[in-house]
Amino acid sequence: MKSLRIGDLKISLPIVQGGMGVGISLSGLASAVANEGGVGVISSAGLGLLYRRLSPDYCKASILGLKEELRKARERTRGVIGVNVMVAMSNFADMVRTSIAERADIIFSGAGLPLDLPSYLDGRSRTKLVPIVSSVRAFRLICQKWTNGYDYLPDAVVVEGPKAGGHLGYKREEIDNGAFSLEKTLPEVVACAREWSDRYGKPIPVIAAGGIYTGEDIYRIMELGASGVQLGTRFVTTEECDAAEGFKQAYIASRKEDIGIIQSPVGMPGRAISSEFIRNVEQGLERPRTCAFHCIRTCDYKKSPYCIMLALYNAARGNFRHGYAFCGANAYLADRITTVRETISTLVGEYRERRERARNEAAERWKK
Repeated sequence: MKSLRIGDLKISLPIVQGGMGVGISLSGLASAVANEGGVGVISSAGLGLLYRRLSPDYCKASILGLKEELRKARERTRGVIGVNVMVAMSNFADMVRTSIAERADIIFSGAGLPLDLPSYLDGRSRTKLVPIVSSVRAFRLICQKWTNGYDYLPDAVVVEGPKAGGHLGYKREEIDNGAFSLEKTLPEVVACAREWSDRYGKPIPVIAAGGIYTGEDIYRIMELGASGVQLGTRFVTTEECDAAEGFKQAYIASRKEDIGIIQSPVGMPGRAISSEFIRNVEQGLERPRTCAFHCIRTCDYKKSPYCIMLALYNAARGNFRHGYAFCGANAYLADRITTVRETISTLVGEYRERRERARNEAAERWKK
């Protein structure tokens, strides 16, 4: 595979590990992926709950927790470490400022449009800014806002298709509509990125995400113009993933029919594995009585069917009576626990096999 460049960062393996909260991708998983030459990503979602021992104040605990996770990651790797910060989070600004102050290599930001993200940089900042979008329209709007307001272009962009796990930037009726597929959207974003790159003389690599699970998937998607790929689901069933064993086993035990679309209190649809908790939510049995975190701007606990923070936290610890697991569309393909090194080796091998097959097929066509 060709290396990936994001600004002055040279990433030998064009694979980004997707940020997964709450507590699924922390310093353990991120550093393991970075050590193999990819981009490891710490999710900032829910750190105030994970690190509540450091402060009873959710926002302060989030800041301290992110500092701790970045410190741990830096102790374990000299590779590239990013932080995923959702726009929908109420402590978005705190997480962005902390990521920059702690010299995270990259901030990935989605679940909303990060229209003011460059405003947090100063002249000494080295952190790269990478928005996550689901359409060429969203990407174009971000480029317009960033260049007009801050004279700044994205350092890269992640285009996430509707087969991704977790929160999806699509209406429910768009998720299974081929007109919104990654294969349709990716070339549009690549063409748009090229236009902005030509205009400002700054490369904008496009990273494809959503439903990418095998090395053959990586080859196919990169043939459509992607400079790199983002995988989340594939890394869950690794020893280094920060989730509990029960969470990983939920992926391994899942069947294709167990994976479906739910409505999140964030206000977006999401893809998850069916659980007892989800079935109780559908029956109206999981109403939150109060809100201890105020973690999502758009969440009103009085109207929400459940607390998403606690649901994801419980699931990460293997408690599916009181939580559920987000996952990508291909989570059911997982059949065992591996290591990050073995997973990446398999991906690279599958990619090379598909590339060689394509070359042989091209040679045969040329002979004819």
